[in-house]
Amino acid sequence: MNVLKRFSLSVVLSLVFVGYFSIAKAQTDIRSWEELRSRPYPQWFKDAKLGIFIHWGIYSVPSYGGAESYGEWYLRGLQVGTHNRVEFMKKNWGEDFDYNDFAPLFKAELFDADEWASIFRSTGAKYIILVSKHHDGYCLWPSKYAPGWNTVDTGPNRNILEELARAVKKQGIRFGLYYSLPEWNNALHKWDNDPHDSIQKYVEEHMIPQFKELIETYKPDLLFSDGDWTHSADDWHSRELISFYYQTVGPDAIVNDRWGHGANIGYLTPEYSAGSLQTDRPWAEVRGLGRSFGLNRNEKLEAYLTSGELIRFFIRTVANGGGITINVGPAADGKIPLLQEERLKDLGRWIAINEEAIYGSTNWKRTGEEKEVHYHRIDPQIDFNWVRNSPAPGITEDHFKVVWTGYLKTPTTEDYHFSAIADDGIRLYIDNQLIIDQWEQMPEEERSAAKVTKDKKNTFKLKKNIWYPVRVEYHEELLEASVSLYWESKSMERQIIGTEYFYTENYPDAPHGLHATYSSMRQTVAYTFNQGNLYATCLEWPGDTLRLPIPKPDDTTVISLLGREGPLGWSYENDQLVIDLSQIRYAEIPHHAAWTFKIENYK
Repeated sequence: MNVLKRFSLSVVLSLVFVGYFSIAKAQTDIRSWEELRSRPYPQWFKDAKLGIFIHWGIYSVPSYGGAESYGEWYLRGLQVGTHNRVEFMKKNWGEDFDYNDFAPLFKAELFDADEWASIFRSTGAKYIILVSKHHDGYCLWPSKYAPGWNTVDTGPNRNILEELARAVKKQGIRFGLYYSLPEWNNALHKWDNDPHDSIQKYVEEHMIPQFKELIETYKPDLLFSDGDWTHSADDWHSRELISFYYQTVGPDAIVNDRWGHGANIGYLTPEYSAGSLQTDRPWAEVRGLGRSFGLNRNEKLEAYLTSGELIRFFIRTVANGGGITINVGPAADGKIPLLQEERLKDLGRWIAINEEAIYGSTNWKRTGEEKEVHYHRIDPQIDFNWVRNSPAPGITEDHFKVVWTGYLKTPTTEDYHFSAIADDGIRLYIDNQLIIDQWEQMPEEERSAAKVTKDKKNTFKLKKNIWYPVRVEYHEELLEASVSLYWESKSMERQIIGTEYFYTENYPDAPHGLHATYSSMRQTVAYTFNQGNLYATCLEWPGDTLRLPIPKPDDTTVISLLGREGPLGWSYENDQLVIDLSQIRYAEIPHHAAWTFKIENYK
């Protein structure tokens, strides 16, 4: 071999070695938390505002749970012996039927990825997040780490993930994936059954290689991690996972905030909140159209957002600087339920009219205008678990108050001990005396009937056939909402105070129950800012005049209603912008859920 050839071969081998070393290094280059946290969030996500979540898997076959429960948690319900799920299983599939036996029944025979993508585009969504693997470990792609437990080896015999990725990308929609870090039923570690400190073998031998397989193969624009809450970011090797993801996908990649204690990274994902998060980080409210993510056939119609409620909720989140990732839960056959499709398409029609106030917008210096609202009714007793629902028509899910008033009358004379369980706070007054004062939120570990402290100050002597004035005050802050009022005596075990002992007035024939007044603030106008224009979206029609307490625009400013041609007259009086709506005819109103007024070149 001559010198030139030896030199050339040496160079080639050196380049190959350097290339191999560079690739290996790129795959193992674990960045510091500081580097990862300082990485800019991609602009596409900040501008997107609306995404679609898709929970679909083995759990979509039974698609069942309590009316307020998550359908995708069906396996966990069986594991902990939740009565309704266990009995439902026995009744419909027999005593010997196991959760894994659902796999052949998950056929997806009507699944059409292009149809789904078309529906998602019609909603105005800019990204989707498909659940690639939920906590049951079942994969929607042919993972070599889940043989016999994925959609290619069982049921559909199709690579669902690949089909949907291709379809949504054709529609110009960003493709994202949800990935559960733990699994309830993995032989290496059964999450929430096995000791938490025994998870490392599962993480190192199963989760990390499967995670990398998923990312290398499909390179999602967005990655939504979940199931992190029982372990630290170090336990999950989250720095390694996120570093690998960023290096594999590139600058458009974005992660969420569920990577274990200590991670403090990613866009924020509040779940079933009021949509009013105040933060400098990008965020998206995560929720279903109803109370479940996976399809739950036991849900009630009242649990579903109406089209108007969905539209107004979306507007509020955008005005607060965020967006929403709204979920669909397809049936096991692959069809998106028509009610869900209708709600999403109604949202899309509103966005199509008002998109310049949404996409790429930022929150203004004020998120909007609001007013106090009240709702009155008679409640038979105080025993409510609203979960994350509104307690009454027109009242917000969070930050609401209730005052109950009436009379308490008992047929016996004795000492009664009163107690309450409340999320968040409760006060009880009897005959103008403060009996219970739990106004501060009760710690989680104390919110069980068995652990209520029997403090002597909560005891009050009630005399037979005396009308005692009663006043109960309750307040709710965030997320879960519930309140129950109990009593007990020597002659009576602890129980909810029954309807028969409450009276609305102090005479024998008065209706049983208590007068209830529910109150909260309700947003009436939402502001967004985009391309030098201020947008004021009214969440209720203001009548002939819209008054906005904002600084005066320039005299040449043009104001219009999006979806209607022509400018609107305006003036400025008493520090308020006054917009004349009296000339708008009913046929010119572009929508009936919310209306956006554009104030051009607003400084």
